[in-house]
Amino acid sequence: MARSAFSISAALIVAGLIIGPVTAVLWRGGGFTALSAADVSALKFTIWQAFWSALISVVLAIPVARALARRAFWGRSALISVMGAPFILPVIVAILGLLAVFGGNGMLNLLLSPLGLPRLEIYGAQGVILAHVFFNLPLAVRLILQGWLAVPSERFRVAASLGAPVFWLLEWPMLRRVVPGAFAVIFVICLGSFAVALTLGGGPRATTVELAIYQAFKFDFDLSKAASLAVVQLCLGLGAGGLALFLSRGDLLGAGFDRVVQRWDGSKVLDAVCIGFAALFLLAPLVAVAIAGVTGLIDLPSSVWGAAVRSLMIALGAIVLTMTLALPLATKAGEAASLLGISVSGLVLGTGLFLIVQPFVRPSSVALPVTMVVNVLMALPFVLRILRPGIEAARADFGRLGQSLGLSGFALWRIVYLPRVRRPMGFAAGLTGALAMGDLGVITLFSRPGEGTLPLMMYDLMGRYQMDAAYGAALVLVVLSLGVFWVFDKGGRAHAVV
Repeated sequence: MARSAFSISAALIVAGLIIGPVTAVLWRGGGFTALSAADVSALKFTIWQAFWSALISVVLAIPVARALARRAFWGRSALISVMGAPFILPVIVAILGLLAVFGGNGMLNLLLSPLGLPRLEIYGAQGVILAHVFFNLPLAVRLILQGWLAVPSERFRVAASLGAPVFWLLEWPMLRRVVPGAFAVIFVICLGSFAVALTLGGGPRATTVELAIYQAFKFDFDLSKAASLAVVQLCLGLGAGGLALFLSRGDLLGAGFDRVVQRWDGSKVLDAVCIGFAALFLLAPLVAVAIAGVTGLIDLPSSVWGAAVRSLMIALGAIVLTMTLALPLATKAGEAASLLGISVSGLVLGTGLFLIVQPFVRPSSVALPVTMVVNVLMALPFVLRILRPGIEAARADFGRLGQSLGLSGFALWRIVYLPRVRRPMGFAAGLTGALAMGDLGVITLFSRPGEGTLPLMMYDLMGRYQMDAAYGAALVLVVLSLGVFWVFDKGGRAHAVV
């Protein structure tokens, strides 16, 4: 009963923090407005690119996750952590890396031209999808990999001893349970595409709903139109999330002894090729950014380090608040409520919060807390998608046993549940911190000059055409983001029972 009360309270808090700003924008705008033909076109393109981006990301992630799950090699843990870098990078930093590799004067086109092969064109719909796959393939790999690692080793041993088909007996049921949720989360992320569409898309044929909302705010200050588009985006996101929750099934195969068994099935060469191509696709743009950033470190202004400290404060605060809300929300209903966070435009949330706090305090005085809260709302769906399967499995497999031993409350969580979800908790905490480190959106609406975060500082340097310093700041931001992710992810995997 107490746990149910905590879950309901957390869900109401999350829903209120999302619905409140949207309502404020709608109220100030004077109600809904009809969508124009351009808005309908943007809606169609948004759904189209989100579907293909999510589908390609998940399809490519399955063989990569399978290869990582059944092959042990030197540097595997480090490779898994580094391969997650694109998703946790600031969008503009990653786009610079993609342009360096796939752009008109990028490394790949420089190799294709002498061979007489057609040049790649990164701008337009294909560029938007390429960037989304680059960002979301690591997330899909990690979500699916967690599913593989959660299969008890005893099941593989029994299947091997019986000569049974491992894929159809064990892996296919797991994929049916994990893949729909991964697809839906990535689909919703791509629905809210802004920086990618602005940089690589744009124009009438490659405009997303989020970009249309930005145009309504920036150029027309049409709050009614922005709110109407935000509600459409919200309905799309909730529909996709609800479908994923409906398709997700619990693990009905019983409990194991939490040990991972070495695998001998499958082709080692094919697994190596899958891992190698994925690593090359994801790491080449990062290397390009790193090379350009090293030369810019000497041009960094001293204000960069203060901005870095503020970004770290936001990241650590977001981790604490997200994990506090995630544990009581780790139910199907709680995950559904959390999907509001990535279903609503971040621009609308920021503007709505500005309108709410404006009568009481100066918005710039609460810039950091508001930025932290918005990052928590954006991160919760990812965190719950990572945590909920493990918590529900631990509760179903060991809950009654723990209670029969007299364990309850915090003792039950500390002894029974938390050790079995330590690995996904570390990954979720690292992901939350890294995303908060690289956030650029809400802070631009609230921050006063000289009090911004590191991503905002990087944008300011770019705006002043100090590109070498901007690359240097981007390198610092990448190192800090990866560092926060690595510390928590490594901490979660250390001494974990699964």
